[in-house]
Amino acid sequence: MRFLEKFVINGGRPLHGEVRISGAKNAAVAILPAVLLSDGSCVIENLPDISDVSTILRTMQSLGAQIRMINRSTVEIDPRHVNSFVVSKKMAEGMRASSYFLGALLGRMLRARVAPPGGCDFGVRPIDQHIKGFEALGAKMTIENGMVDAKAMSLTGCLIYLDVVSVGATINIMLAAAKADGLTIIENAAREPHIVDLANFLNSMGANIMGAGTGVIKIRGVKHLSGADYSIIPDQIEAGTFMFAAAVTKGDVTVKNVIPKHLESITAKLLEIGCEVEEADDCIRVVASKPLQHTQVKTLPYPGFPTDMQPQITVALGLSKGTSIVTESIFENRFKYVDELTRMGANIKVEGNTAIIDGVSRYTGANISAPDLRAGAALVLAAMSAEGFSTVDDIRYIERGYEDFHLKLQGLGAQIELVETERDLQKFKLKIG
Repeated sequence: MRFLEKFVINGGRPLHGEVRISGAKNAAVAILPAVLLSDGSCVIENLPDISDVSTILRTMQSLGAQIRMINRSTVEIDPRHVNSFVVSKKMAEGMRASSYFLGALLGRMLRARVAPPGGCDFGVRPIDQHIKGFEALGAKMTIENGMVDAKAMSLTGCLIYLDVVSVGATINIMLAAAKADGLTIIENAAREPHIVDLANFLNSMGANIMGAGTGVIKIRGVKHLSGADYSIIPDQIEAGTFMFAAAVTKGDVTVKNVIPKHLESITAKLLEIGCEVEEADDCIRVVASKPLQHTQVKTLPYPGFPTDMQPQITVALGLSKGTSIVTESIFENRFKYVDELTRMGANIKVEGNTAIIDGVSRYTGANISAPDLRAGAALVLAAMSAEGFSTVDDIRYIERGYEDFHLKLQGLGAQIELVETERDLQKFKLKIG
């Protein structure tokens, strides 16, 4: 019998060894649309080979850009023949970053029509701050037939205060303002590493952006942006996921090709719960030789603890001694995976945006489904620590943001396989014995 691809895992084995971290998903999905602002070809390196990136490249192709894959992680994009400003619902579905085409196309053509973003369901993902930013720059915004429409005679720099810290709105305003007339100031801007990466990329094309990584970003518009070669930063969340994989499986894992500064909030929590952490220039080693301890966590905008790491730390705290509390302050509806985790024996009670976790000594194998990207990865970690066999369905979510996830885990000694049929599943179980 054939079914959709799923992971099958035999848990209970500590992970050991080294793993190389890929380019940052959140930087890639902002930098690729930014290429549309250029007057020439751009070469983007260190791209992660994930479905979100291929969706964005297909979308750019549908707009008229010429795409040439140089190798698995490097692409050359020539945007000079872009002649469409429409990103259809079909293109936008399953991709949260589709909204970045609004800012990029508005900046390039003074016109954009984009379907609202898809991706993971975390409840309401308002784009009201994006719209507020575009209107302040001079665009007329309408929403009709399920499409967001933006048009402008011209874009003029201004002061924009974001009511809430929004990564998406900060990125979109930067894209639209890069070629606007005059000075744009974004106050209460997001400070995430991928915001800085986007600013560095735009500046390498000739933009004039200052203050990225702080709460105030200043963008002085320029007439032209030229082509550039650029390498994307390593993925902070992928690195954090493998760091917690060491904690959850009582392993010893070195993550390579990382920027330790970007991981400080994650490192701090691993130390709090009793892991050993060693840092070098571009790698971090996590050793979990002692029982895990309880702690309190609240997700916050960068440099706080990332919302994208909340499911991974919850899985770890589910195995810790005592009672932990995890508060989710960024996205509502981000605890949907807890039901799956309780099927594995976790003792977690969710009240609104808070999870109260009473640690258990172990998880047991179960058949579970990934409800979204990061929760899917976290459930794989839980399955790797669990006693017995687990299967994880809906892994398309995981493939949106992790390159070769199961292969990298295999490289650390995990017993995990991608299976498509019941027969494959049985073969795996027989092989493991």
